Amino acid sequence: MSVLLDFEKPIAELEGKVKELRLLMDGSDLDLAEEVQRLEARAAKLLSQTYAKLTPWQKTQVARHPDRPHFGDYVAALIADFTPLAGDRSFGEDTALMGGIGRFRGRSVMVLGHEKGRETEDRVRHNFGMARPEGYRKAVRLMRLAERFGLPVLSFIDTPGAHPGVRAEERGQAEAIARSIETCLDLRVPIIATVIGEGGSGGAIALATADRVLMLEHAIYSVISPEGCAAILWRNAEKAAEAAGALKLTAQDLLDLGLIDEIVPEPLGGAHRAGATTTARVGEAIARHLRELEERDGGELRAARRRKYLAMGSENAA
Repeated sequence: MSVLLDFEKPIAELEGKVKELRLLMDGSDLDLAEEVQRLEARAAKLLSQTYAKLTPWQKTQVARHPDRPHFGDYVAALIADFTPLAGDRSFGEDTALMGGIGRFRGRSVMVLGHEKGRETEDRVRHNFGMARPEGYRKAVRLMRLAERFGLPVLSFIDTPGAHPGVRAEERGQAEAIARSIETCLDLRVPIIATVIGEGGSGGAIALATADRVLMLEHAIYSVISPEGCAAILWRNAEKAAEAAGALKLTAQDLLDLGLIDEIVPEPLGGAHRAGATTTARVGEAIARHLRELEERDGGELRAARRRKYLAMGSENAA
């Protein structure tokens, strides 16, 4: 892994010792197999114990890990014949929010998602996954295109939030997000959203107002980042860990609150340790929900989706 989280260091030390012993064994007569097995067992046990009791702040760190599968990885693993579509037809192209047409298990679909990028240059090009108004207007255009041709919409959420810059505000950031949410609620085709990393504020909701909202086990979804919350409440960003606990941003919290529909389990040690396994599990979950949703009439889908979101927070919410 290119990035090691603080709480993973004891695990990494054991895994490092295992590698050292294996190197010593290569090309020599030393028999260290028993010691290697003992250390591997300790490392596996420590990994399991650590990830079984992650705090909300530690989950936030895992959700932001740069080695987690990104939008492009899900497209490569799950979508065949993907054709990217660009531009909002009003201002320009936004590479923080990507979209296009492809085939998911033989079914034509429209795919949308935030892309953060990996290396520094790539991250800057994708604006760290923070979309501008043209990104959300592109999403609206592509969702309407999907509706016109009867294509289900699959969205992948991974953003700290919409771009907060002055120029984005001048071009109508809030209005663009609102229009995207409105479009999600109005579509007559199935929409399945998956929170794969960070689900930050309106920038996430713009693509996640869906029939089904799935969330990876160690992803987060919140109205504001822990750092932003701490800066507002305590005027001290160092209280981010405390804020993370108060925000109820984990998948487990959100499922209990009825704000998401399913938690997709991550491989032991997080998605950043086994990207291929993670994308495969997400694909299975999407396929299951898509089969159910495609049996419904478009008008029924839209009505049920609206009822779902109107009921959130009410006494009658599920």
